[in-house]
Amino acid sequence: MTEQRDYRSTVFLPKTDFPMKAGLPQKEPGILARWQEIDLYRRLRDARAGREKFILHDGPPYANGDMHIGHALNHILKDMVVRTQSLLGKDAPYVPGWDCHGLPIEWKVEEEYRKKKKNKDEVPPREFRAECRAYARKWVDIQRDQLKRLGINADWDNPYLTMDFAAEATIVGELLKFATTGLLYRGAKPVMWSPVEKTALAEAEVEYEDITSTQIDVAFELVDVPDTPELAGVKAVIWTTTPWTIPVNQALAYGPAIDYHAIEMKGGDHAGEKFLIAEPLIEDFVKRAGGNGFKVLMWMKGAALEGATARHPMHHLGGFYATPRPLLSGEFVTTDSGTGLVHMAPDHGEDDFLLCRSHGIEPVFAVEGDGKYRAEWGWLGGEGSVINPKFNAPDGPICTALREAGGLIAASADFRHSYPHSWRSKAKVIYRCTPQWFVPMDKELSVKRTGPGSEFDDLFPPTLRTAAKDAIGATRFVPEKGRNRIGAMVEGRPDWVLSRQRAWGVPITLFVDRRTQAFLTDPAVNARIIAAINEEGVDAWSDERAQEFLGNDYSADDFERVTDILDVWFDSGSTHAFVLESGRWPDLVRPEGYEGPPADLYLEGSDQHRGWFQSSLLESCATRGHAPYKAVLTHGFTMDAKGMKMSKSLGNTISPIDLMRDYGADILRLWALSVDFTEDHRIGKEILAGVADQYRKLRNTFRYLLGALDGFTEDERVADVANLPELERYVLVLLERLDGTLRQAVADFDFNTYVRALTEFCNEDLSAFFFDIRKDSLYCDASGDATRRAYRTVLDTLFHALIRYAAPVLVFTAEEVWQSRFTGSDSVHLTEWPVLPASVVDEDRWAALRALRQQVNEAIEPLRREKVLGSGLEATVSVPANAPDADLAELFITATVVRGHGDAVTVTRTTDHKCGRCWRHLPDVVEDGALCGRCTAVVETQA
Repeated sequence: MTEQRDYRSTVFLPKTDFPMKAGLPQKEPGILARWQEIDLYRRLRDARAGREKFILHDGPPYANGDMHIGHALNHILKDMVVRTQSLLGKDAPYVPGWDCHGLPIEWKVEEEYRKKKKNKDEVPPREFRAECRAYARKWVDIQRDQLKRLGINADWDNPYLTMDFAAEATIVGELLKFATTGLLYRGAKPVMWSPVEKTALAEAEVEYEDITSTQIDVAFELVDVPDTPELAGVKAVIWTTTPWTIPVNQALAYGPAIDYHAIEMKGGDHAGEKFLIAEPLIEDFVKRAGGNGFKVLMWMKGAALEGATARHPMHHLGGFYATPRPLLSGEFVTTDSGTGLVHMAPDHGEDDFLLCRSHGIEPVFAVEGDGKYRAEWGWLGGEGSVINPKFNAPDGPICTALREAGGLIAASADFRHSYPHSWRSKAKVIYRCTPQWFVPMDKELSVKRTGPGSEFDDLFPPTLRTAAKDAIGATRFVPEKGRNRIGAMVEGRPDWVLSRQRAWGVPITLFVDRRTQAFLTDPAVNARIIAAINEEGVDAWSDERAQEFLGNDYSADDFERVTDILDVWFDSGSTHAFVLESGRWPDLVRPEGYEGPPADLYLEGSDQHRGWFQSSLLESCATRGHAPYKAVLTHGFTMDAKGMKMSKSLGNTISPIDLMRDYGADILRLWALSVDFTEDHRIGKEILAGVADQYRKLRNTFRYLLGALDGFTEDERVADVANLPELERYVLVLLERLDGTLRQAVADFDFNTYVRALTEFCNEDLSAFFFDIRKDSLYCDASGDATRRAYRTVLDTLFHALIRYAAPVLVFTAEEVWQSRFTGSDSVHLTEWPVLPASVVDEDRWAALRALRQQVNEAIEPLRREKVLGSGLEATVSVPANAPDADLAELFITATVVRGHGDAVTVTRTTDHKCGRCWRHLPDVVEDGALCGRCTAVVETQA
């Protein structure tokens, strides 16, 4: 036997310094520093200058607290959008922003005051606002650094802040547009009110949680029933879960078509008493009241109660309570629960307010902003808070007084139901009627529209509601269900409550005539106000400067200066005016002649259908006649690994800051872009382990490409695709198909498909197929061999395509790969979408070949497990006679392939000897360890 030689030094193994171990947490900060050093964002703007614009407008996160997983997901998605648009050659700037005003910041500053036993109301407003501004600035800086760490490529040095003086002036300017066009009024109606925070709230600031409340049945004795006088003395019973509203009751409501019975109670504490109850609810009422039966005295339709009056159970207190309470017909009254009669407190319910106002009954404003009754109120004056369970309890002051007056029929603290809470303080809210500033949804717009539906404006003048609905119809929604979601909200929403009773925010800069109660809309006054706020910020709006703003034509003594601030949703809803239209960010300026919404895309969580998406829509439609966006993309919420909502109280929150420390930002990015983010989705250790494995496979693909392309030069390239072997041309066809899939995914904002297609191509078409087949040629062919040159030519094409496709996803890894091959060159993130060489093959034939290859691998595997074969290189394979023509042994990576007579694939062990260099079993190898003819020639050229 010939002495065996070690031929490893003659094999062309891939060579690269690119490590298999990523070490992302250690490497990524250095890559970030380099991007900052070369000013990557500005370099990209210069490179795309003059190209078609793509404007994503960043919805401002709130400047309060560390970045959470929702922030991370949201900004990764935004970064993916602008990076892919930039890759396509568009000029896609990204100006980040923050929402800086409002109650959460004010609440945090007040918390610090409470710790120091300071009273916020005793601090000068200017000083208090300065502390709020400093608090917001601190968190803007912290969140900015955290978001940078995600690899977000943005204009971080010039973000927009709603508390910038110029922004505050723009917001004031937008408000005054509403005022001057008649889309603003002051009225008193019930609004969501937080007694803890002492301010009105918007729907978007309210969340619903289940609570257990006291339910009570209260009797109002009928004193006058014109059509049914025999009902006098019968007690009309109402049921409520808000006992605190009984002290402000002013009427009762009945359903005109409902059947009501007058009954006499049997048994219990109320035996012999006569009550009026809706027929379907009698048995439930009797059970609550402790009776053991009842007798029906008479029945009637609710309409018979028209004109009837009843006595408030506390009528003996006189004054407000002495007035008889009218019974009013209410279409909203049902027999779903309760008694079929509803007590009306126009201060504390929308239906109550509307029904009572239609009968001349006005609110009495008995409950103060802190939830206590006015000090002089005839019952429970100065007491509360009305949201305190003890105050409303069966043994609390309200129920006790009603019981003593004979008006409390039943009470129990066991009613479970959903109830609104402030999402900031988590405290219960109430409906409270106070004077507020509103934007009417159904008043005719004066703005000239150019968008959908505008051709009918002369016949059907638009309102804010109809304009918004038309704009929704013209907007692209991803996913499509977002259209119905926001559409239903706009269809049913009440007038927009703009005012808040706080200190930290943009003021409602209006002067109200003390005599006429009309607000001033003088353009010169408005201009002075806007200029002052642009110069000094919101502190400029003060009593000291009132006369200066009013000028010589008016006296400050004749006007009330409004002290309410604006709803922060108006702030953020106006950002399109400040950010996209002001020219402060030249990168965002559209070319001259451009018409249409200033933003191509708004992208936020699905909760923003009632938040930023809607406030921006309403603000823009009211002032410009169209939406500020062409498309709206929404994502779901991130749940824990079990599908539970993340909560600090549950201890299941996951910090993106911790994840980046442990895994690196690229793993977090890959997770965010792999999930179906349009729905609620999950994150956890096992999920991240799967993402890390996915990352390793992608990283190893690039590591292989780098090694296999070591030393590749243009002289080696095969210039004409037609001269490439069919396998290489087939892979180029697959690459072209991938390219089309990824382009469509970008157009659809379908990043889950984008990442999956890229990963599957690398794993299945390259690693498990193309690379596997061609490793023999790469390792063992002569460096100038035509097949090897063709293979490396296609590898170079693959490298330039895949690194670009991967760059928006794995921003750090792509840069590391790029710099590993082109050390010291410009960033991969300055490149554009690849231009691929055209290639044509019979794809059906190749599909058949790959299916046959799979069959062969499945036939070989049992023999490998049984140690009959060490690998497929030792196999002789028999394939069906009709198998496509090709070098099948090369494709299957076997010793030989023969054509049989049947349809089956069979495998036996080859009798050929093994080449000592390429390890193939070939007929021309005379003994194991000797060289085949190819390897002999290659080794001789190296001698």
